Amino acid sequence: MKSLRWGLTTGTCAALAAKAAATLLLTGEQVNRAELTLPDGARISLPVHDLTLTDGAAEAAVEKDAGDDPDVTHQALLRVKVALNGRDCHRFIAGPGVGVVTKAGLALPPGEAAINPGPRQLISSALAELSSAGFDVTVSVPDGERLAAQTFNPRLGIVGGISILGTTGRVRPFSIPALRAGLKCALDVAVAEKLDALVAVPGNMGRRAALRHFQLGASQVIEVSNEWGYMLEELAGLGLRRLLLLGHPGKLGKLAMGQWQTHSAQSQSAVPLVQDLCRAAGMTLPETANTVEELFMAQLGGAERQQIADRLAERIRLTVSRKFVQLPETAVVLINLQGELIGSSGSLTPWDKAGGEPVAD
Repeated sequence: MKSLRWGLTTGTCAALAAKAAATLLLTGEQVNRAELTLPDGARISLPVHDLTLTDGAAEAAVEKDAGDDPDVTHQALLRVKVALNGRDCHRFIAGPGVGVVTKAGLALPPGEAAINPGPRQLISSALAELSSAGFDVTVSVPDGERLAAQTFNPRLGIVGGISILGTTGRVRPFSIPALRAGLKCALDVAVAEKLDALVAVPGNMGRRAALRHFQLGASQVIEVSNEWGYMLEELAGLGLRRLLLLGHPGKLGKLAMGQWQTHSAQSQSAVPLVQDLCRAAGMTLPETANTVEELFMAQLGGAERQQIADRLAERIRLTVSRKFVQLPETAVVLINLQGELIGSSGSLTPWDKAGGEPVAD
């Protein structure tokens, strides 16, 4: 099998451009390459283009390399302008081609530039290597508005361009055979370590939440991505003692609908299901919700939120257990975008003492 080449996210490219621009602003040096440290500790660098210094601001650009992933932003140019703002914090501004959030339910409130928390942190860390001062950081993407039409931004209420994304800083190339091979390797490690209690999560956000809330060994947490049908079938044949499914209701809610491949291009939104659960509980909701996160965190109060999250978790647990009858005792935990627990079904007590060395938060 050909090894697919990983790429870098728009967030990483924006952080590299911001650092190059800040270097020019503070020292006058025009660097040919910029480098920074990713969340996993790896040090990476990319070439820098179009360095300019004018009127107390500096600008630089970095071209995105998405690797072998068919990303619409591959080879897009991330332009970042920085200027000292006299504050002790950074302000993030949407330039041309970068969207603005207009509706609730996303990781950022309405009115904010669609530069997600992960990239904001990466940009802040890159700038902190140069100075403790606060900067105004304006991110632009030429042709970004056209590119955004090929994404989910219009239906999410993000207008004017693309979102600047990324949690790990890297782009994992999309290949089902390669992904499944990687998942099988993770299971092989768990089997070799004689683990009989595993946690399945969609990705990095779920992994962080699992390690934060439960006492787990690193090998116990398996990132499934969107391959839930494949992975649950594999897990059913391992002879496990117990299994925990943990993730965002927008992703795991699709399992309650019998959708075992949860990629957005191959599955339907869980919003109608959650709305049906609310109506069945006698709750009155606004006519529309763009995302499951908006529905839970903006339209439901605390008590209602837990009630519906618990009901959805129970629906997920029962649907999975009926489909994959050889699975062991299974629990489901739902989290919001901040990694906070919002609902569950099944006993969670055993997970406080699950096998493996505990991992610090």
